[in-house]
Amino acid sequence: MRVKLFGRYFGIHKVWLLITVTAFIILSKLGYWQLQRAEEKAMQLSQLQQLQQQGALNWQQLAVLTAAEADGVLFAGDGQWLQPYVWLLDNQIVEGKVGYDVIIPVQSMEKSRPLLVNLGWVPAGDNRAVLPELVIPEQLQLQGLIRSKVGGFRLGPNTEGTGWPQRIQQPELEQMANQLPVGAYAFLLYQQGASPFLPHYQAVVMPPEKHHGYAFQWFMLAIAVVAVALAAARRSGRENE
Repeated sequence: MRVKLFGRYFGIHKVWLLITVTAFIILSKLGYWQLQRAEEKAMQLSQLQQLQQQGALNWQQLAVLTAAEADGVLFAGDGQWLQPYVWLLDNQIVEGKVGYDVIIPVQSMEKSRPLLVNLGWVPAGDNRAVLPELVIPEQLQLQGLIRSKVGGFRLGPNTEGTGWPQRIQQPELEQMANQLPVGAYAFLLYQQGASPFLPHYQAVVMPPEKHHGYAFQWFMLAIAVVAVALAAARRSGRENE
């Protein structure tokens, strides 16, 4: 099929036209999706900034918050490790090295409701069957960010082992709280202050600027697909003139 546009003939094949239009739509949608992600990340950063401007909460203030209200707030307070409970969050990569995040329950000095705390990262050994040796102080000065939306997709059972520490695939807070002698808060503190391990948590891993960059790339690919198709159609049209 030949079409004359702007005084020039273009040879158009129906199959290639369908492929081009489909590719253009898919690439454009990916670009718009990245723009939406950038907007979401910008909103998250703004909300976190507003919450953190209010300052760190203490144990008493924390006790009256729901999980949704606590998400994104700063917390600071002294606590005591509720022994012997320790979870090792598997497959955590820091600076190219595989290890675990160490999660423990911590109570206030008044033995309040425990707060699950991610103390940070520890490297794994060469032998996966051997868990790393942990030195956890009984008394801790907590200072960090609380998140109630943690965890993710996993395959198979979440926990490995019956003793302590236990290796887990995801921090499933309800399941972890049920293993304790007293109910824990339905959120997790990511330690950002002094820790025997390496804190590495980032509230927003990919900033909005990166999503904008990906969106630009997808839109450029969409334009390139159309440009290549037009060039091929023009060449086909000239051959048939």
